[in-house]
Amino acid sequence: MARRLPTVWVLSDVQPGHANQALGVAEALGWPFTVKPLRYSHLARLPNALLGDRTWSLTAAARASLTEPWPDLVIAAGRRAAPSARWLKRQRADLLLAHLMWPGSARAFDLIAVPEHDRVAGRPGLIRTVGSPSRVTPARLQAAAARLAPQLADLPRPRIACLVGGGRRAARFTPADAALLAQRASACARLYGGSLLVTTSRRTGVACEDSLARSLEAPHLLHRWTMNDDNPYLGILGSADALIVTADSASMCSEACATGRPVFVDRKHNAGPDKLASLHKRLEQLGYLRPLGAPWPTSMPPRLDPASTVAAAIRSLVAGSSAWGGRGEVLR
Repeated sequence: MARRLPTVWVLSDVQPGHANQALGVAEALGWPFTVKPLRYSHLARLPNALLGDRTWSLTAAARASLTEPWPDLVIAAGRRAAPSARWLKRQRADLLLAHLMWPGSARAFDLIAVPEHDRVAGRPGLIRTVGSPSRVTPARLQAAAARLAPQLADLPRPRIACLVGGGRRAARFTPADAALLAQRASACARLYGGSLLVTTSRRTGVACEDSLARSLEAPHLLHRWTMNDDNPYLGILGSADALIVTADSASMCSEACATGRPVFVDRKHNAGPDKLASLHKRLEQLGYLRPLGAPWPTSMPPRLDPASTVAAAIRSLVAGSSAWGGRGEVLR
């Protein structure tokens, strides 16, 4: 008789970058899962050491959603989700906790997956990935590209996506930086007789968006990010023959490399922490990434897929769990 699949909860953080990592791993597992949205009170600003194994940092509605029957497996991401995940472990001792990004302490977690560039010291239950997990898959890219296709009918190929981030705490992104990026991306598109698919992000800012728009000198689609619109980001990724990314975001760089297309990084403005430079260097070594202005590659490695790496580790964890008798049927 076939054994049942584990019941899975995904703790979905309010930050899209964190939520997408957890959802991407859950989707890569291929098992049914339930999303538990986490919404936070002002107590979420407290250090996790003070919050402990409690749900004090959640809103009342979020706390009310965490009720029996308890799942077999919880997947979460980010520091703020860690106290709630540990609280769930207190409710069911054999619950398996898989966490993405360093939670502040390894206590109670069965598996922790961190990107190599975060430079977390090794310990039992910790695995490292190249780049960050995401929801970028060939099927999702193909579907999103089909939805966007009518808007791109007049834009010549190759179509080069330009993913524009913004400033960080220790690294500014100015209107002058945005103008230079637009000029360099336009030169790339003109060199190959193609066009640009440009999208800004939450951190770009209106002044930089305006400067970018004024400085684009090739046929293009420009999407300005807002909180309320239907974001064509995945459609742009799926429609691109190559991509240009700014150097400020590990998630954006990882998502670009997950397309399997050539990716060029713009480093003309200050990229911020050294760990991002470490990520870029590693991706260059593996053939995923090259500086903007470098020749178009003649071949590409398999697409970057850290979500599947983490999913495989979770399958092994579940298969070896005493709650499942250490048997492997659950992996199928």
